[in-house]
Amino acid sequence: MNPSPMLSATEITSDRLRLRKAHDTDRDGLIELQTDPQVRQYLGGPRPRSAVEQYLDAIGTTSITSNPGTFVIADKTTDRLFGTLILDRRSADLPGHVTEEGGELELTYLLRREAWGAGLAFEAATAALRAAAGELPDQPVLVVTQTANERSLKLAARLGFQHMSTFEAHDAEQTLAATNLHSFPT
Repeated sequence: MNPSPMLSATEITSDRLRLRKAHDTDRDGLIELQTDPQVRQYLGGPRPRSAVEQYLDAIGTTSITSNPGTFVIADKTTDRLFGTLILDRRSADLPGHVTEEGGELELTYLLRREAWGAGLAFEAATAALRAAAGELPDQPVLVVTQTANERSLKLAARLGFQHMSTFEAHDAEQTLAATNLHSFPT
């Protein structure tokens, strides 16, 4: 099977944000994202700081965003890291799909607590999905999150994702929501 096309943009801007590749100066912010108990509440809990540091040392901070569709969410003016956003293909081996073959685009994001509640995740997701709609054929886009993560479900609904199903994974009920890529006009 031929690999499905991915978002090729390496930088996307919006009113307040720059979605860009990682810099070495993003290291502390990336560590915080992985070790903060509240940020990782619905993602299996915080990771040990030493393990995150060892991982970044092994691969290099800038490698975090080497895959297409993987970005740091940064302040457009100060370039300070707010979080990460990934628009990637959901593995057909995982549960939660809307097509028989799987491999649909999947949107994931993670924001530092200081960036919560300011509409930054909505702005970043909208910018990434508009960029993808401008270069990829129309197709389903998925969001999968723990059903207990009400904030994430509200954001998905605000972005236009529709509840499709629930399933069990990682010892918790997960919600699958979907929309079409071209719901985000360029």
